[in-house]
Amino acid sequence: MGKKADSFDVQSAPSADVSEPGKDPADNNPGSGVRLKRKITLFNGVAIIVGIIIGSGIFISPKGVLQQTGSVGLSLVVWALCGVLSTLGALCYAELGTTIPKSGGDYVYILEIFGPLAAFLRLWVELIVVRPTSHAVTAITFATYVLYPFFAPCPAPDLTIRLLAAAALVSVALINSYGVRWATRLQDFLTLWKVVALVVIIIFGIIQMARGSTRYIEPVSAFSGTTSSPSAVALAFFSGLWAYGGWTDLNMVVEELKDPFRNLPWAIAISLPLVTSIYILANVAYFTAMSPTELLSSDAVAITFGDRLLGVMNWLIPLSVALSTFGGLNGGVLTSSRLFFVGARTGHLPEIMSMVHVHRLMPVPAIVVETALMLVMLSTSDVYTLLNYMGFVYWLCIGVACVGLLWLRYKQPDLPRPIKITPVIPVICTLLCIFVVVMSAISAPIEGAIGLAILLSGVPVYFLFVYWVNKPKAFRSFIDFITTRLQLLMNVVPTDDQHSD
Repeated sequence: MGKKADSFDVQSAPSADVSEPGKDPADNNPGSGVRLKRKITLFNGVAIIVGIIIGSGIFISPKGVLQQTGSVGLSLVVWALCGVLSTLGALCYAELGTTIPKSGGDYVYILEIFGPLAAFLRLWVELIVVRPTSHAVTAITFATYVLYPFFAPCPAPDLTIRLLAAAALVSVALINSYGVRWATRLQDFLTLWKVVALVVIIIFGIIQMARGSTRYIEPVSAFSGTTSSPSAVALAFFSGLWAYGGWTDLNMVVEELKDPFRNLPWAIAISLPLVTSIYILANVAYFTAMSPTELLSSDAVAITFGDRLLGVMNWLIPLSVALSTFGGLNGGVLTSSRLFFVGARTGHLPEIMSMVHVHRLMPVPAIVVETALMLVMLSTSDVYTLLNYMGFVYWLCIGVACVGLLWLRYKQPDLPRPIKITPVIPVICTLLCIFVVVMSAISAPIEGAIGLAILLSGVPVYFLFVYWVNKPKAFRSFIDFITTRLQLLMNVVPTDDQHSD
């Protein structure tokens, strides 16, 4: 079944190498062997980024920004600036992704630049909290809006919601285990659906403006009530930036992206301006149908909008929210399974998670483990609380990656860089991440401290399972036995890059 490394033994796994950053590692053995294949096109890449960023938030409750800014005008400015700042961050990741053309996103960049401990901590929080909780919350939102027409005006029973959410998680896992083309085709369709749904909202907003419903977006009145509190504006930026989250995820699958040196930056260049435009225009459309006070009192802004303007077609909004969240879930599982696959290939997770199905060439064990963790999170009532703890860590890790880009420029200025951005951009992104981390620590110090504690809990795990090489023979034999049996059960084998070492 191929060689097996000691479980969690980073020294026995293929070592990272950035000696030729501009060279595609998959080209060392092109066209043959057991490995993940390049099947993700530019269109698929755009669908992944847009589909993950646009989840349920823009449909349900974009009121966080308005609540903090106090005015329609400033809220729209914040939405636009958040889009610009997210685009700058994505450009940093475009350079990193083409300089270090390996799947795994910022986990791999931190590994290459700052070493295994820092990278393991990034992987640790993604594995045990960030990905399972965020996907569980997305699945719950999906189930809530699928069941909405059947139980309205009453809420659906919690058990029914969670059972349907579990079914959604298992369905996405099965689709992603079957083949990358199935997953990307589904992602393409669902992304097109959610974009079309938002375009419908925008068109109805334009119709409303043509009818004279511009009271709340006229320049004179739009900035009425604007807050004078810098901390409130800072919190508005925090809410807006969170709504743009997901622009890092295409970097997780660079090794499966066709012509990554061209398609990665192009996917980013297309996706972020598109999402920014949609977010701004959708918010403008909402204000043509309701006042700021009505928007703040609504827990599902798009549904309120649909009830007022779409008439008998108002069912389109709950359906669009459900499909939008399912698309976000599908894209999230597609990308995060590659993160865990790469982490295991490096030696930071059990070796079984670095194996692929012999026929489907999909990282089935990584998908299975991820799905199991999502189902565990789905069974707890604290899933939303756990997710809140991770906002601090999320931006901390992005900031570390941006600092890493600057450090790599300084230490190895002659490395081939297919994409090379001006140094001003990573400096701005680093300052932005510091700002968000500090603001989150000030606004929610307890949650930030708990998030930091969860991050640091990975330190003893790293030294026990990764750094400690000479584990007892009985332990290694037991892990080898379990790994072999799981290989037979799931019909998976190591990839060629593991064999080649």
